Amino acid sequence: MSGMADADPSDGLWSWCVAGRLDAALVRDALSGALQRPVTTLDVPVADAVLCDVWHVGGDFPTAVECFLAPGELTEATIASAVAVRLGADLLLPDDTLNPTRYVLAEPDGTLRAVHVDEVETDDGMERRHVRPCTGSDPACARGPGCSRSRYKPAPTPERPAAA
Repeated sequence: MSGMADADPSDGLWSWCVAGRLDAALVRDALSGALQRPVTTLDVPVADAVLCDVWHVGGDFPTAVECFLAPGELTEATIASAVAVRLGADLLLPDDTLNPTRYVLAEPDGTLRAVHVDEVETDDGMERRHVRPCTGSDPACARGPGCSRSRYKPAPTPERPAAA
């Protein structure tokens, strides 16, 4: 996935993945409803529409979503949250760090929180598995920069207290 949640908004690319194997039309409808604008496939351009490609890979988040010509006036995390609510499914989007295992999880109730994910590149695309909260003490936090500097702060749990 490329881009960063709520970075400087500009027309461009949103790259997400969704828990569950969802139909492409359902994903486009949820995105269109959240954006209140047309969403179409890459091969059927429509004026002022967001172009949306949806395909399937393996892993815990098997529905991959790429949105082209995403509107710059709306924040990616806000729209991702609204789409997760409409789909009733968890959705991963890139966060605002350079840590390659760290994402923002948009949950079906609209909650946004930082998580780490294990990734494996396959012939079909990137598979994401083993989502866990970003606690600041997860070994994945130490491998990459920025967890504590993110807008989405690590959230300690009883099992994983925050790093000192």
